[in-house]
Amino acid sequence: MLYGRASEQERLAALVKGASAGRSGVLVLRGEPGIGKTALLDDVAERARAAGLRVLRGAGIEAEATLPYAGLHLLLHPALDRIGALAPPQASALAAAFGLSEAPAGGDRFLVGLGVLSLLSEVAEDGGAVCLVDDAQWLDQASADALSFAARRLDAEGVALVVAARDAADAFPPAGVAELRLEGLDSDAANALLDAHPVKERLTTQVRARVLAEAYGNPLALAELPAALAAAPPGEAIRPGALPLTERLRVAFDGQVRRLPPRTQLALLVAAAEEAGHLDVVLRAAGELGAGLEDLADAESAGLVVADAGTVRFRHQLVRAAVYEGAPLGLRLKAHRALAAAFGEPADRDRRAWHLALASTGPDEQVAAELEATATRAAERGGDAAAATAYERAARSSTTAHDRARRMLLAAEAAAQSGDFARALALADRVPNTPADQDAEHGQDGGRSTEHARLALVRANTHFWAGAFPAAHRVLLDGAAAVAPHDQPLAAWLVMQAMYVAWFTGDRDLSRSTADRLRDVRLPAGHPHRAILPLMILLARLASGAEDPAGERDDGPRPAIVAEALGRFGTGDPGTTVMIGGSAWILAQDDLAYDVFASSVDQVRAQGRIGWLAGALGSLGEAELFLGRHRDAAARLDEAMRIGADTGQAHAVSHFGGVRAYLAAVRGDEAHLRELVDAVRAATAGDSSPGPSWTRWALATYDLATGRTEASLTRLETLARGPARHQIPATRSAPDLVEAAVRLAAPERAAEPLARLTEWASWVRQPWVDALVRRCRALVASDDEAEANFAAALELHESSAKQWEAARTRLLYGEWLRRAHRPADARAQLAAALTAFEHLAADPWAARARAELRAAGAPTVPTGPSGPQAGQDPDLLATLTPQELQIVRLAAEGSSNRDIAARLFLSPRTVGYHLYKAYPKLGVTSRTQLAAIVRADR
Repeated sequence: MLYGRASEQERLAALVKGASAGRSGVLVLRGEPGIGKTALLDDVAERARAAGLRVLRGAGIEAEATLPYAGLHLLLHPALDRIGALAPPQASALAAAFGLSEAPAGGDRFLVGLGVLSLLSEVAEDGGAVCLVDDAQWLDQASADALSFAARRLDAEGVALVVAARDAADAFPPAGVAELRLEGLDSDAANALLDAHPVKERLTTQVRARVLAEAYGNPLALAELPAALAAAPPGEAIRPGALPLTERLRVAFDGQVRRLPPRTQLALLVAAAEEAGHLDVVLRAAGELGAGLEDLADAESAGLVVADAGTVRFRHQLVRAAVYEGAPLGLRLKAHRALAAAFGEPADRDRRAWHLALASTGPDEQVAAELEATATRAAERGGDAAAATAYERAARSSTTAHDRARRMLLAAEAAAQSGDFARALALADRVPNTPADQDAEHGQDGGRSTEHARLALVRANTHFWAGAFPAAHRVLLDGAAAVAPHDQPLAAWLVMQAMYVAWFTGDRDLSRSTADRLRDVRLPAGHPHRAILPLMILLARLASGAEDPAGERDDGPRPAIVAEALGRFGTGDPGTTVMIGGSAWILAQDDLAYDVFASSVDQVRAQGRIGWLAGALGSLGEAELFLGRHRDAAARLDEAMRIGADTGQAHAVSHFGGVRAYLAAVRGDEAHLRELVDAVRAATAGDSSPGPSWTRWALATYDLATGRTEASLTRLETLARGPARHQIPATRSAPDLVEAAVRLAAPERAAEPLARLTEWASWVRQPWVDALVRRCRALVASDDEAEANFAAALELHESSAKQWEAARTRLLYGEWLRRAHRPADARAQLAAALTAFEHLAADPWAARARAELRAAGAPTVPTGPSGPQAGQDPDLLATLTPQELQIVRLAAEGSSNRDIAARLFLSPRTVGYHLYKAYPKLGVTSRTQLAAIVRADR
């Protein structure tokens, strides 16, 4: 019976009821040790079984926190017979994670998370499922990442996930998941629990009062302290308030342990050292030390452990801690050596290695080698965080400075690969400088410089993703200088990376000095980076303010450099793809940028490299924005931000949150715009990163559309003159700046941005950019010249599919025609603009077009928000949410629910649920009808 937990039980019962009805739910229980988290999980399990739901249960084990996917395997092993029903990439990822097969190339721990989501969906097919995870603060990082990824995506599968964790801030912290913090029992519940205690008759009034005061409503303390206080001799009594509650409980448990026979204590120590609880292993190791099954049975009789189904577990983790920490160091070392010997099977190599490490008292090359092998296997299975831990311990066990440096560097690289850049930097700082004679002994005359370059990349990545761009730049150039005498191509690559970082700083002097270094780069014929070098030279010229950044150089005409690089590299490497696609935007080759990022998204999805998917998806969304495909862009950007948050990529959340804010501004959704601006600010470390530049443009766009022209002009001028003046938002917002200046009757403030826009147009040589120049010239020209410029702009717009820019030109032209007293001509332009704005759901711009139409004498003008005009078919797709739109488009292409789920990182049941909601909105009953609507939208 649970005391004082009625409200918590009611909330958990609702989760079980929801799972029975096909709804998913997630709840994290938090609280101090002994507060009752496990008891509530027991209660949930009992309710779920009574309701006929499948129950999966697991726990984090402190000793297995370094073994990738150990916690996840414990939870899911009863359901592994369903793996065959998953999509092949997910099935392969799960099988590799659990050591059931070789790891697939390019394995990604978040693909494992998708496999977990699909597997839970499969388990729930039979009427719902409840998953319970205890002690989540001790889950290995790979399990925690995968489980968090799945938890955020549970929706309509019929799965209830309840996770119990301690209060620590880093204890299983999936953002966006409901939490319930357990407090101590109130006075009535605490007294009721004591009244049910077996030793209640032995509790004097004084002892009872002391227990209530010491326990602070903690149920475990209320259960354990009475026995300890009643049984302890006066000299062993726990002094009131002398220790924190957890320590007082540990002392109480220690007292129970020390009253047991020595061999029983020894058997308990072995069990405590082998936290996974394998009974056969514990008995083999205990036998080596002179203890056996009967000694463990004595501990079970004392109520300290429970042995069943081949496992042995402690009544509470504080009992285990009391046993282990109370034992002398010599005995603990013997226990670990015995356990290492007991783990003799090949499948147990990793556990053996860790017990050997825990049994060692100094450097030992055998231990170091086994730990390094463990780290390598962890990395192959996608457990980069566990690999970093094993490499680090291997470095500490190394017997030479050379091996210590080599393994610590591997640890730093593994931590960086896991996305834990702060840890990576700390490990990189611990890589020792090896003496020159040791380098020569190992044939490493140039190897030390290569290691320096690898360290530079680790440190630079850490600084870059933290927004510390100057620090990242400095580290890369130092690394290039160190490696140049031994490896010129590697040095060249570091300089190119430094140029990429310099682009983000907005520091023209820094960019110029890096450009000087870039001019000295020489790569051998056929080297793959030769195709990237011209792109970095382009960045150098633009970031340093050089004229004609697309000008000629010895190796060919610059407008073709993106196509050349794409032809050489393709889109197989996500990092290089960002450089290629970004350069396409700089050169205004938006169609090519779309092709680059669309291909990259397909490849990243196919390879299961979810860690790279946020960047690829966000870039594709940005490309769709520039092509006027606003609805699709919103869906891509939302998904990119979601995955960026899941994978800890603050830079992606900042950048693509800014792009998404611009879309919110175009739609006139001020509340969402402000929310996104705040999110970008929270995720951004420096003002020169793209996120703040995009939000500044977004706010200026909203101000311009809603008549706050002075505020818009101020924001745009700040953007144009700030540290990010060379980046895409500043370049592409120049037409808005010109328009705002003209509306304020300040044409002199339009001169400089128009000159910049004209210069950009002269070297990118793209018709759509020429159209923007013509539009801006029309705004500042005399009436005699304005119309010719407007007409030329519209003609140039015809050669591109940029509906948004063409509509903006038609709106301005229509306004000019109305002021020129040509209402019929004005109405034609304004009506076309209104149609485009409504299709794009650009409500404030549609409102401007309607107001101008009324002023131009239009007989009937539909009123907003955006909707179809008389005689038009309704824009049905506009009624869908971004996620529904993505699912509908894929379903219309013929993809099955399972295929859609794999692409969008959802479960098949969630896909079906969204289609169920979308069909009535669209007025269809089949996928064939869906295809017709989607084709019409294209």
